[in-house]
Amino acid sequence: MKIDSEKLRVRQGDTLDLARTPTLSPALCKSDKHYATRLLKHVANLSEFQERLYATNQRAVLLIFQAMDAAGKDGAIQHVMSGVNPQGCQVFSFKHPSEAELQHDFLWCSTRDLPERGRIGIFNRSYYEEVLIVRVHRDILSSEGLTEESLTVSGGGRNVWHSRYRSILDLERHLHANGTRIVKFFLHISKEEQRKRFVERIDDPQKSWKFSAADIQERKFWPSYMTAYEQCLSATSTCDSPWYVVPADDKNNSRLIVSQIVLETFRTMDLSYPQVDPVRRKELKAFRSELTR
Repeated sequence: MKIDSEKLRVRQGDTLDLARTPTLSPALCKSDKHYATRLLKHVANLSEFQERLYATNQRAVLLIFQAMDAAGKDGAIQHVMSGVNPQGCQVFSFKHPSEAELQHDFLWCSTRDLPERGRIGIFNRSYYEEVLIVRVHRDILSSEGLTEESLTVSGGGRNVWHSRYRSILDLERHLHANGTRIVKFFLHISKEEQRKRFVERIDDPQKSWKFSAADIQERKFWPSYMTAYEQCLSATSTCDSPWYVVPADDKNNSRLIVSQIVLETFRTMDLSYPQVDPVRRKELKAFRSELTR
């Protein structure tokens, strides 16, 4: 079974209701073995496209992952990109900003790590945190030396979040115009599934280090986070830089969906290996003769 990714894509201006948006999709595989076989095929195809991207060295791909905690961002990145040549892929995880980062604008930290031509860049969280967690916990603005009121004024009367949406859209429009394809994933997990995964983390000695008291506290803000995500996804999903809401209660399904969408993106890019012109072909023939005589 193959999922229709267009049904998961957010259209700019859509009125989203994440509480009514499925966090679980129909099973895409009959068994774990079937899942492993399908994912392996996707990974092999991704590896081939990545080689073409690297060889042409003209365009880049940026994959952005956002989600509530325990939704499976790390696992999706690890499993989907497992077969990609490390030379052509960079993964960046964005944590609490450093003192140096707080002295710059909210996009500065992320833009330092954008993929160069020929590479796939992966953001595990991103500049979107500045309109998500910062919106839920507005006191973070003060740590950035800002106030909501001052940003509303500097944003031409728009509130701080719409002003930041506009900055993000401008950045992504600029990147697309200069050869970077952007695909954004919101891994949509239910609050109940998150609870189960937190319990599993606590019970697993190899994963308990991931859990903190803050995880419990953040669950209290679930409705606020959903509102922030609904407005953010609707405002910043465009044809050139789309958001996909990926049902994430089933990890296997979500990984297959992510890999399918990445493959679909690559297929639209018309990538091929550089053609060898007649002069270069003659040179290569001479080199071969030198090496084989």
